[in-house]
Parts: sequence; structure tokens; C-alpha cells
Amino acid sequence: MTRLIACAALALALAAPAAYAQKKTDCKLTFSMSGWSAFYKTASGTGKITCDNGQSMNVSVSAKGGGLTFGKQTVTGTGEFSGVHTITELLGNYAQAEAHAGASKSSGANAMTKGDVQLALAGTGKGWDLGISFGKFTIAKR
Repeated sequence: MTRLIACAALALALAAPAAYAQKKTDCKLTFSMSGWSAFYKTASGTGKITCDNGQSMNVSVSAKGGGLTFGKQTVTGTGEFSGVHTITELLGNYAQAEAHAGASKSSGANAMTKGDVQLALAGTGKGWDLGISFGKFTIAKR
């Protein structure tokens, strides 16, 4: 009987770290960036990622791509990530495709992916822009 209890205790001890390792956290991004486009689109800025597990990180953000696009803009916005195990999973390049149009003040939303990580962005901007662009959105530790 004591052997059975010892085996059960060992199984619980081994299962606890595995269950903890599977727990995912939700993270959000706030950012501000500005840029221009004339066939090639580029924008850069700064932001901060905060997670519901208490982790946070200051980041730099950039968007680059090409297509039929023209304009100049400044954007502030927010992003929501799919659940991840750690904040460092959020760093890197996200595939991006968008259509946009705006004059003076505009708003928009964009969804992108990096492997299993999903990022949904929403923002408001000032400036003017028109076009379709394809490229990448990069998040790096600052």
C-alpha cells in the first residue's frame, strides 16, 4: 500500500510541472510608429508588450513591404497576441498583407501570423495613404 501511495505521489509531482508548462499567457502590445510608402512601404516606432502573467518588455516595431502603395502616415495602436508560454515567443517577423486607404485621420485593423503565434493589430493614424502592400511586421527587444 505504501508503495502505491509513493508511486501516486511521484506521478503527481511529475505531472505538475507538465501542466504548468502547458499554461499559456495572454499578451497585448501598445505601439506608435510612422513611415512612408512609394511602391515600397516602411514604418518604424516603439511599443510595449504586457502579459497577464506580469511579464512586460519595451520593444521596437517596424513594417516593411512592397506593392502598389503611396502615402505618409503616423499610427498609434494596440495589438493582441494569441496565448503563448513566454513573452520572448512574441519577438520576430510576422507575415503581413493589407489594403489601406485614408486621408487626414484614418483607422484600420490587420491580422498577421508568426508560426503558431497570431497578432491582431488595430490603430488610428494621421496622414494619407492608398494602396495594397505585402511584407513583414517585426517586433524586437529594445
